[in-house]
Amino acid sequence: MTKTHPRAGVIGWPVAHSRSPIIHRSWLDAYGIDGSYDLIPVPPQEIASFLANFADSGFVGANVTLPHKEAAFAAVGERCDPAARALGAVNTIWLEDGLLYGANTDVTGFLANLDTSAPGWDRDAGPALVLGAGGAARAIVHGLASRGFAPIHVVNRTEEKAEAVAAQFPGVARAAAWSNIALLVPTARIIVNTTSLGMKGQPDLVIDLSRARPDAVVSDTVYVPLETPLLREARRNGLVAVDGLGMLLHQAVPGFARWFGVTPKVTPELRDLILSDLGVAA
Repeated sequence: MTKTHPRAGVIGWPVAHSRSPIIHRSWLDAYGIDGSYDLIPVPPQEIASFLANFADSGFVGANVTLPHKEAAFAAVGERCDPAARALGAVNTIWLEDGLLYGANTDVTGFLANLDTSAPGWDRDAGPALVLGAGGAARAIVHGLASRGFAPIHVVNRTEEKAEAVAAQFPGVARAAAWSNIALLVPTARIIVNTTSLGMKGQPDLVIDLSRARPDAVVSDTVYVPLETPLLREARRNGLVAVDGLGMLLHQAVPGFARWFGVTPKVTPELRDLILSDLGVAA
């Protein structure tokens, strides 16, 4: 590594499926930066050692994807942003004075996607409904809470997992059974799917949105297909629908700015580039 050729990448296992190289290489080309962005496959048994010695890796920073976000959080310790601290997971790392720092930009990506795709979505914030109880659900509950949404109902087929997520946000989030979705839909100002339901190759997510409030926003973290059954149902009922591709793009911005010194723009051209790679019709 030299100062004129900073190297970054994405750490995961497996990692070949990641679209992050397409995003970051596109920005490197667009801004004329002499840098690189690589796939960094690291098996779980080696991740702790790899992160402990990251300063010697030749990289200035990296994105961190599954299954290493918790390991990255452990590696940076207290040197992380409030979102990472709240969630116990890091998806972006960088070096400062030889020390490893981290952040969780999933929250930023989720909020920026909605700010761009549905301006005013958080005006008159009220109850929210979040489907799923994984890492994405935790990030989204954190983001919704930061914009004043409450109560945030977390539902999952395994209710104990929903209770675990809700427990991280006392006084704001509440766990509910999957069977209660129909009762919660009419109250929700925003409905967010963080499960794999509706993803290509997975069962559809079937929810009746006919009784949703007319100002409800419906968002899906799934982006293959771009229009999921949930978003199709939302549009059929005249609701604002926001797909998940924007979250992927916007969460990449802070890392690129850290590593390469330029805050990139999420453009329609970048979005089309990813859609083309995915073989998804816009």
